[in-house]
Amino acid sequence: MFIDDFFSTPNGNVCFTREQGSRFAKEVADDFNPLHDVDAKRFCIPGDLLFSVVLSRYGVNQHMEFTFSGMVVEDVELIFPDPAGHLMIRDAEERDYLDIERGGDNSVDETLITNLTRNYVEFSGHTFPHVLEPLLASEDVMINPGRPMVIYVGMTIDLDRLDVSNPVLVGGEHKVEISGKRGNVELVFNLVENGEVVGRGAKRMVLSGLKAYDKIAMDAAVTEYNDRKQAYFGR
Repeated sequence: MFIDDFFSTPNGNVCFTREQGSRFAKEVADDFNPLHDVDAKRFCIPGDLLFSVVLSRYGVNQHMEFTFSGMVVEDVELIFPDPAGHLMIRDAEERDYLDIERGGDNSVDETLITNLTRNYVEFSGHTFPHVLEPLLASEDVMINPGRPMVIYVGMTIDLDRLDVSNPVLVGGEHKVEISGKRGNVELVFNLVENGEVVGRGAKRMVLSGLKAYDKIAMDAAVTEYNDRKQAYFGR
């Protein structure tokens, strides 16, 4: 699968380099979050890369719920347990990183796995600025451009059936709750194939350090984000 280029398997475990995590974020997810830059001081592996490896290892279930409990850094060896309804991804020192609940039928069809992975990751990677900025603006708040604190908590996918091959994610009624400088965001989506809704899901995030909305400052942050993207692909 295409995802095999973005991790290695020392000792039968799963491990990522900074270069693999950064390239996945930029070239697969179209995500230019500075945390995924190779030289970032607080670098972390994209949660969507971990999600992608899970699908490649265990296949697609009708119900899948992912809850992140730790940030994966480079060279940490993750232990993937045998398939089960409940999975906990840990390292050799038993630090928890990802809790997975799976149910319903399972498919290991490579076409479905690849397309669902790519479609979800592209949707998720466009969280900022495409979705999050206007959503927060509607609440008259914004993330702090100098210190963005956006934590990817988890996501859920439910498929009505598995005899599909390319379910496309279509955004739904997103939800946001603001309390002072903190916020909870749920990006809701439907899974659609050939015009028919075949599933649904949501990505969950926690925000902190929110500020009163400042259009000039936010426009500058969006411009900087887009400039980073252009500079990368124009290298």
